Amino acid sequence: MMSKTSKLLVYALLLAGAAVFILPFAWMVITALKPVDQALTQPGAWLPRKFEAQVGGHFKEVRTSGVITEPSLWIRQAGARNPVVVREATVWDGAWNPAAGASVPIEVIKRVPASSGQPWVEISSLDGSATDIIRASEMRTHVSFRWENFPRAIASMRHFWRYLANTLLLCVLNVCGTVLSSAMVAYGFSRLEWRGREGLFGLLLVTMMIPFPVVMVPLYSLFRSLGMVGTLQPLWIGSFFANAFNVFILRQFFRTIPKDLSEAARIDGCGEFRIFWQIILPLCTPALIVVGLFTFLGAWNDYLGPLIYLTDERDFTLALGLDAMKSSESGATEWPYLMAASTLVILPVVALFFFAQRKFVEGIALTGIKG
Repeated sequence: MMSKTSKLLVYALLLAGAAVFILPFAWMVITALKPVDQALTQPGAWLPRKFEAQVGGHFKEVRTSGVITEPSLWIRQAGARNPVVVREATVWDGAWNPAAGASVPIEVIKRVPASSGQPWVEISSLDGSATDIIRASEMRTHVSFRWENFPRAIASMRHFWRYLANTLLLCVLNVCGTVLSSAMVAYGFSRLEWRGREGLFGLLLVTMMIPFPVVMVPLYSLFRSLGMVGTLQPLWIGSFFANAFNVFILRQFFRTIPKDLSEAARIDGCGEFRIFWQIILPLCTPALIVVGLFTFLGAWNDYLGPLIYLTDERDFTLALGLDAMKSSESGATEWPYLMAASTLVILPVVALFFFAQRKFVEGIALTGIKG
């Protein structure tokens, strides 16, 4: 029996490990709720904030630049990212003539007032068209989640609903094909007696050691010769040919079922397929759920397969849609929208796991028991 101190230590370690694993997911969700200008600020802030400044007697939402702690002349040249600090300048013909550099029109110059012991903050409108400098004490801020990032992310990912439909179709076809074919093969390896069964099963397990890159080129050549490249067929046809890992899981579970049930069914006149379909499969629901969940996750997250075989953008999956969304037309990645889209892609998988959690754990726990 474990002492209370040992239990507390184990729970503390488990909680720490869970926190480490959930941290990237939490950061993704928080980034999805930030405005674009706060996504990559240094130092980063966990919670998105809304900054408001009193402009024209009313508080308006603005963006902030650096804090200015001493008075000076700030000259913002057209197209320049950062202002140029000028301490000595003369006025002539409607322009500032700095001690060094070219003259700058007077309209683009902002004078920082005397600090009076308080920092000043440069603010700009949300579209960046107008700038001003105000006291930091006149700013107000509060936590504000940008829920509108999610519909904007859907709009940014062109053909989002088409990508979702393609992904769901592939998941359904892969789950149905994998569960059915793997269950039939596992039944033959576990419930039927035939010569060479164990040796062939060992050969099947050896195929698990072959990495996908080894067979990637031959498979591509095969599907190209069949005229399937550029369609969804190469991404689901293979699921109807049993996978070694899934066959192993189901075989271990089938062996836990007493053979007396099959013998009694045979005495009653049942054939092998009826025994398999009406007796064995209903008793193996947890193991079938495990295989189906693994297959669903693999098809949902698959990136390399669609990248190899798909050529038409209308056939893309969500994984390829996220990849295409990484860079906008300007070449800059809009991280809040990308994180919002990633959150939308992950949520169905998380929800599915929570709904099937008990059966999933039960299936994993029982597959290692020999009958």
